[in-house]
This record gives sequence, structure tokens and C-alpha cells, in this order.
Amino acid sequence: MKPAPFEYVRPATVDEALQALRAHLNDDAKLLAGGQSLVPMMNFRVLRPAIIIDINRLHDLAYIRESDDELVVGAMTRHAALKSSEVIAKHAPMITAAYEHVAHATIRNRGTIGGNLAHADAASEMPAVMCALDATMVLRSHGGGRAVRARDFFLGVFTTALEADELLVEIRIPKRTAGEWCAFEEMNLRKGDFAMAAVAAKLRMSNGRCDDAVVYLTGVSDQPVRIARADRKLEGTRLSTEEIAAASEAVVREVEFHSTASVSATYRKDLTRALIVRALTNARDRSSEDAS
Repeated sequence: MKPAPFEYVRPATVDEALQALRAHLNDDAKLLAGGQSLVPMMNFRVLRPAIIIDINRLHDLAYIRESDDELVVGAMTRHAALKSSEVIAKHAPMITAAYEHVAHATIRNRGTIGGNLAHADAASEMPAVMCALDATMVLRSHGGGRAVRARDFFLGVFTTALEADELLVEIRIPKRTAGEWCAFEEMNLRKGDFAMAAVAAKLRMSNGRCDDAVVYLTGVSDQPVRIARADRKLEGTRLSTEEIAAASEAVVREVEFHSTASVSATYRKDLTRALIVRALTNARDRSSEDAS
């Protein structure tokens, strides 16, 4: 199928993009970044935007920078650049691990991190990763800018805190600190498909004990899910097999799992439990290997 007719706007700068958003505030305008989600939805006529604002000429928003305590990633940075970045692998290894499950090479070459996050697909990996890493989204509009923590950015399926006149321009990701360990685990029907369930886990360890645990799920709800009180069960523990199993069970008890055409709710629940155990165990084992 082909998309419904639309008007096409191609700004050359961020200011021009913001002006276009403001000018078409009430015209059902959509931003086109990599187009790997928007274009198929338009071709199937799930979406029929009146205006397409193509931001692919905003090359100033494609970068990976490093400061003392954080990584700063431009919203137009392609997935492939993030996946292959040594800086990302060193300071935010969860991102590198998650990219082993994100789509296929052709899609990663075109898709952008900003477009992916703003699209907010409920089964996408990067929203959960950014929540687990406590990333911050930097938004700009014609009237100024603001910063929104990732955990407050995703509001539901294809729904974020972005206002109609705002553009996601940058993602700020805290660097991994001493004693911090992470893991990402996912299961899907075929490699590169969206997750049936996935888990992003981050631990802070000292002297063999867990000081802090953060576990986010994706593919199981309408947005990334964290059950903080279940995570707190791990604080102060040595993350024994029994303690990890108990925390995993506490998480899945709090989530309402749903069936789809290919996966039953019972299977998704059992799968999620197993992935949480695997992620926490892998993160714990990495901390033990480093200590030895």
C-alpha cells in the first residue's frame, strides 16, 4: 500500500524544524527521522498525517559526546553508530548489549535513537534501557527547552511527554560508575523482531552485596515497567539464587500479562520471570568476576 497524500516540509536547521512544528501545530504534523516506524504505519494507513516534517538534514543532532560524568547523544544519531561505539560500550554497556536484539542492520543504519524513543513502541528495547540507566531527554520548542527523565517521558503506547511543538534533541546518559553492573535479556520469535519480553537490569554492588537494583521490563505492558518494591527486596543481599528467584516472582506478581495471537499471557509471565533471573544472575556474576 501507499500512504495517503500529505504535505512535505524539509527544514535545514533545528530552528527551522521548530518553526515548522509551531506553524503546523493544529495540522496533524509528524516528524520524519529514520522513518523505520512511521513510514510503514503510513503505508498501511494506520497513520494519515497531513504534514511530514523531514528532519534528516539536521546533521547537528547526530553525535556521541562524552563529559566527565555522562554521555550526550544527539537525537539524530543512527542506531548503527550507537551499536558500534566504543565510548558507549565502555560507559553504557547495557546499550551495546541491548542492540544485539534491536531490529536488523538495514533498519539500524537508517533508524535514529531519537525517533525510536519519541515513537515509544511498547515492545521496543531502548525505552526500557534509558529508564534503567536513568537517562534524561532534552526537549526543545520555539519557546525554550526542558529536560525530562526517561522514567517520566514514556506515558503509554506511542505516547510520550513531548508536546506537539517540541523536538527531542538530545539524550543524556549517566556514565557507568564503579561497582555498577548491568545485563539485558530478551526473547522474541525471530532475531530482530520486537520483544515478547525483555529485561534491563542494573545493580550497584559493594563487598559482595547489592546496594541498589533497578529492573525494567519491556514488551509486557504499554510502557517500560519497574516494580520498585520488588527491586528493594534485593538491597543488602548477596543475590543468592533463592533471593533472585524471590525478587523475580515478586515482579511478575505485580504485572498484568496479556495474551496476543502468538504468545499466551501465561507463557509471557513465565518467560519474563526466567529473563529476570537470567539478567540478575548475569549482572551478579560479572561483578563477582571483577572482584576476583
